[in-house]
Amino acid sequence: MLDNLTTPHQYPGKLFVVEGIDGSGKTTQLGLLAKWLTARGHRVFLTEWNSSALVKAATKTGKKNNELTPMTFSLLHATDFADRLLYKIIPPLKAGMIVLADRYAYTAFARDAIRGVDRQWLRSLYSFSVRPDLALYFRVPIEVSLDRLLARRVKLKFYEAGMDLGWSPQPNVSFRLFQGKVLEEYDRLVSEYGLDVI
Repeated sequence: MLDNLTTPHQYPGKLFVVEGIDGSGKTTQLGLLAKWLTARGHRVFLTEWNSSALVKAATKTGKKNNELTPMTFSLLHATDFADRLLYKIIPPLKAGMIVLADRYAYTAFARDAIRGVDRQWLRSLYSFSVRPDLALYFRVPIEVSLDRLLARRVKLKFYEAGMDLGWSPQPNVSFRLFQGKVLEEYDRLVSEYGLDVI
C-alpha cells in the first residue's frame, strides 16, 4: 500500500504541521503564525486534532465516562482525522491556501503506540494522509509542559495524563510516565519521517 506520508503531495497549497506533547506550545505558536501569515496577505486555514463534528460527541462521551479502550480511542481519532483531511485540509490545499495543523497523524503514532496499538497497523491506518510540507516537533521537557498545563487549569485530564494505562493513581506521576514514553515515540518519528525538532 502506498504511504502518502512519504510522498510529496501535488496540491498548490502548503501544509505545515506542529507536533509535541501536551503543553509544548503548539497551539500558541500556530496561532501566532496564522496571524503573521494573514497579516502578510496569505490565505490561512487552521485545523486542530480531535475537532471533527462527526465523532466529537462520541469521543467526549467516551472520555467523560473513561470508557475508551486503546483501539476504540485509536479508531475514533482516525475517523476524526479522515473527516478533517477530506473536508478541512485537502480543499484549502487545492485552493492554494496554507494549512496549519495543530497535531497530525504523528500524534496517533506516538500516543496510540504507547497504549499498545501496533505501530505498523497505525501507519497502515493513516497511509491515506497527505505528507506535510513542513512538520515541526516541539521537544519540551516534561516538567515545563506540566507547569504550563497546571498554570492554565486546576487538574490534568484523565487521558492526557495516561491514567487509562494504570501506571500510577497520581495524575502528575502518571502524566510524567505517559508523556515521557510519548517523547520517546516522537524521537523515533523524527528519524522515520524527518520531523524538524524545535
